[in-house]
Amino acid sequence: MEKRKDRRKVIVIHGPNLNMLGKREPEIYGKETLDEINVKLEKLAEKLDIDIETFQSNYEGKIIEKIQKTSGICRGLIINPAALTHTSIAIRDALLLLDIPIIEIHLSNIYKREAFRRKSMIADVVTAQISGFGVQGYIMALEAIAKM
Repeated sequence: MEKRKDRRKVIVIHGPNLNMLGKREPEIYGKETLDEINVKLEKLAEKLDIDIETFQSNYEGKIIEKIQKTSGICRGLIINPAALTHTSIAIRDALLLLDIPIIEIHLSNIYKREAFRRKSMIADVVTAQISGFGVQGYIMALEAIAKM
């Protein structure tokens, strides 16, 4: 996809273990792979006239560095911190650097899961949260950012 300077850029950050989608607990997270999700997002971004960059890491520090590098270069961020949702004050602090729409996304409904999964360390600093819609949640998030 050719990138133009006048297009909006959105970055999608996928946290730990999301590289194992389709293999890890498909009854909870679905059968689609991360690559398949990214392709769907890229196709939708093209329709919405948005440049999109996807990034996945199993390492908290890499995610923090990506968030820090995002400052000033994009108009929106979609983040699925995965297990780091419930533990990472450092990711929360990094998100505070940004002055753009941020949507927290979860494939499963974290509020219907184990008690330790019901607390999001970033919920109070993001623009919105989408939880429990599976892959459709990513689509909803990108469409929402396009309208912001």
